[in-house]
Amino acid sequence: MSVKRVIVPGLARLPAFCHATIAGDTIYVSGTLGTLPNSMQLAPGGVAGQTSQTLRNIETILRACGAGLDDLVKVNVFLADIDSFGEMNEAYLAVMGDDPPARITVGKAGLALGAAVEIDAIAYLPQQ
Repeated sequence: MSVKRVIVPGLARLPAFCHATIAGDTIYVSGTLGTLPNSMQLAPGGVAGQTSQTLRNIETILRACGAGLDDLVKVNVFLADIDSFGEMNEAYLAVMGDDPPARITVGKAGLALGAAVEIDAIAYLPQQ
């Protein structure tokens, strides 16, 4: 099985992370924050703005891997404050639609850059 590390130009990351790893037909997306393009600055709008931007960043990563949001199999959401669960869900569903993948949400997480939300994911690499 081949393993490929994916780094997306213009998308923020800490040096200890690649954006994703492709192993066989599975894409493992690293924990992703709602940073603005070409920046380590978090998107405005609190948990809702950061959730939307995080999912758009994941979409960009998946595109670089040859996949899309429809190919997501499992999503893990980490919230700094579990009381923002409802607000995060609204923003999440606005991007993911009414047929989202399997998911877990964990609260009270200490996140890099003081982020309100971090999301990692597993996707299936569609046959080309």
